[in-house]
Amino acid sequence: MSILNFLLWLIVVACGALAVGYVFREVLVRVVSNDLAKIVRTLPLTASLGILVILIYIICAVFAPIIAPYGESDILAASFEPWSSTYWLGTDNLGRDVFSRLIYGARNTVGIAFLVTSLAFIIGTILGIYAALKSGVVDQLLSRIVDVLMAIPSLIFSLLMLTIFGTSALSLVLVIATIDSTRVFRIARAVALNIVQLDYIEAAKLRGESSFFLISREILPNAMAPLAAEFGLRFCFVFLMISALSFMGLGLQPPTADWGSMVRDNAELISFGDITPLIPAGAIAFLTIAVNFVVDWLLHRASGLKE
Repeated sequence: MSILNFLLWLIVVACGALAVGYVFREVLVRVVSNDLAKIVRTLPLTASLGILVILIYIICAVFAPIIAPYGESDILAASFEPWSSTYWLGTDNLGRDVFSRLIYGARNTVGIAFLVTSLAFIIGTILGIYAALKSGVVDQLLSRIVDVLMAIPSLIFSLLMLTIFGTSALSLVLVIATIDSTRVFRIARAVALNIVQLDYIEAAKLRGESSFFLISREILPNAMAPLAAEFGLRFCFVFLMISALSFMGLGLQPPTADWGSMVRDNAELISFGDITPLIPAGAIAFLTIAVNFVVDWLLHRASGLKE
């Protein structure tokens, strides 16, 4: 394929994707309430397409046992069977159906990434806001601990911790959540430092309100917009890290289906011109792009800018 043909193919795919986003936005406008429809009409086509892709991934994750034609770890045929009406994407190195494992991979990879991101945000947001609220020794102590953890490259730190504590799903969740909570801490602290100086926070302190009240009722609601956008970005980083660790054999362990390990298991097919290993890699890329489309729109809305 020449460069010109590739560019034309890319333009056609992009136009088709935007058309799908437009149709999905129009459908949403008609099925949601009037108040929500006003927001949906402001969706750019990229964000509309991103929401559609995310919904498809969620449906695959929730209804994986219904959608997948075979079990997650069922050995059905010989290794590396070609694509056919029986095995839509062929079989992997052990004779398992690639399409079924791709569907189950949405549940495992995306589900664990969401769990890790949520846990990291709970830890990082609470500690970050608390440090900004208390300032002084508490702020300095927490900030220096975070600086030490952030000084270590995240992937190397993950490999070290997983080697020490094992590669179980629980270890994977706790290690990556701890690492990513340091990034969330810095964002939450920076946002909270601007909020704690405002008059209504000082008034709440003079009323004798507790730290829990100040964090949950005064600071956190006013910091939700940037934190929500950061959640989407952080989810992408966690998602990619889990896939990278699984590719190296330290993520989700067999026979659990995971997109990173699926790329590794079928990588030798690339030598024969088979694109099967690129499909789970593409699934990772599509979700990352979709989340970034939605995050860009949320950041635009939070900034107060108009088109």
